[in-house]
Amino acid sequence: MAAIATQVSAERRRLRRRRTLRSYGRVLVFLSPWVLGFLMFIIYPMLASLYYSFTHYDMLSSPKWVGFSNYRFMFSSDPFFWQSLRNTVWIIAIGVPVQIVFAISTAFILTLPARGRGVYRTIYFVPTMVPAVAATLAFVFLLNPGGPLGTILHWFHIPSPSWFQDPNWSKPGLVLLGLWGVGETMIIFMAALLDVPRQLYEAADIEGAGPWQKFRSVTLPMISPVIFFSAVIGVIYGFQYFTEAYVAAGSVGGSQYTVGPALGFPQGSTLFYGIWLYQQGFENFHYGYASAMAWILFLIIMVCTLVIIRTSKRWVFYQGGFR
Repeated sequence: MAAIATQVSAERRRLRRRRTLRSYGRVLVFLSPWVLGFLMFIIYPMLASLYYSFTHYDMLSSPKWVGFSNYRFMFSSDPFFWQSLRNTVWIIAIGVPVQIVFAISTAFILTLPARGRGVYRTIYFVPTMVPAVAATLAFVFLLNPGGPLGTILHWFHIPSPSWFQDPNWSKPGLVLLGLWGVGETMIIFMAALLDVPRQLYEAADIEGAGPWQKFRSVTLPMISPVIFFSAVIGVIYGFQYFTEAYVAAGSVGGSQYTVGPALGFPQGSTLFYGIWLYQQGFENFHYGYASAMAWILFLIIMVCTLVIIRTSKRWVFYQGGFR
């Protein structure tokens, strides 16, 4: 009897194992399109670029293994690498905080009770639907010294900066352009502001807190998760900053060159990391060196993101308490 019971138990375990395997098989069948796409379009290109970063590769000949030569050249002999990295850090350090502050301010105003606020919300959000290339061209036209803004300032005898033609004003012009498309971030902050419990403001009123004290002690802590999210996304996007600077430099400085746009015009002030990587990979056909730059960019983004995440424990507040 004991042997029969053992056989029955073993048979039941085999049946359960088969059912489990069949369930896993069905799951894998449904997941297979995503898994295959992930392997072919993400994992394989990443591993291939990692290999190419240790080679000299121009797509016209077979890759030639050069070891760490690309990385040594990047850090020791390529002056535009450090220039592009400095410009990128500048646009992040200045642009991201300015955009967050502007988004919070705009969202706060649009949450106040006022007639027609739905229309105003739509007006502030619509610019995010404009393609980045079109918005950049429009800003280049508006901020041109001979454009509408310069003409209006001239009427009031106010000197107009050269903006995208002046290396001292080109990056501030790009920051100003970034405020044009802040509508998506504004929507997120507006939702966060509307989600702040009203009883917290009532308690602050009972304690005699003023508007600034309520904003600093109630509003900011309650929307800090959204600030954290916006900071992380802003840093990741900032290190990949490309389209606006590329179009602005090409539309303003391209006419001074016989071939191609003037990348980084004026005087390299808009030469960001993504633009220098693009030039190395798709104009100079230095795919090995461009792959090395891409992996360094990946490591920089990962380190900066981890630093923000680790430091967020000190200033990000959740309704259940500090994380």
